[in-house]
Amino acid sequence: MAKLGASILSADLARLAEEVKLVGEHADLIHIDVMDGHFVPPLTIGPVVVAALRPHTDRPLHAHLQVEAPDGFLDELAGAGADAVSFHLEAVSDPAPTQRRVRGLGMRAGMALAPRTPAEAAFAFLEDADDVVVLAVEPGWAGQSFQPGAVAKIEALRSEIDRRGLDVEVHVDGGVNLETVARCVQAGADVLVAATAIFGAADPVRSARELKASAEVTV
Repeated sequence: MAKLGASILSADLARLAEEVKLVGEHADLIHIDVMDGHFVPPLTIGPVVVAALRPHTDRPLHAHLQVEAPDGFLDELAGAGADAVSFHLEAVSDPAPTQRRVRGLGMRAGMALAPRTPAEAAFAFLEDADDVVVLAVEPGWAGQSFQPGAVAKIEALRSEIDRRGLDVEVHVDGGVNLETVARCVQAGADVLVAATAIFGAADPVRSARELKASAEVTV
């Protein structure tokens, strides 16, 4: 049964706590995109917002670092109450030390893969990972269309994780909506991360409920 991650990238930041509470019944985790204006052009929120949001939800907070130097964010995110951190393989020369630091700070350690990065790039580091985030869109912006190539990447990761008997969750992030949920779940995704499909909808609660229900019934 796939989980639903509500990405606040499309939420109304002026009403962030309220928005997160609205979808909390249906979202299994809150996905928080941290962008530095360098790894990707946009500049978004950081640990201060994570800390401000923490008292308003009991859902796990997953920080997705779209930044050039992820290690510089880890201590602050841990102190802010983040439960998990995923950083981009494209941003580091060796993921292993960063993975160990994340876990040492008591958070789940994740790797994120941009569309140009093959699934195989993560294989050597799966033993020290709790999550792998497959981006089905280019990093940086919400509202992009789902790239079908993500499906094969999810399948490859699922196959390798299962072959090795590892406890690693595969997330798919970007372009997730009622039209793409089934493909992602059937490919082996454990977590469906949606931004625009939830917070960009006229009724975010209904949209979150429908996404979650769609994920649960997909075989």
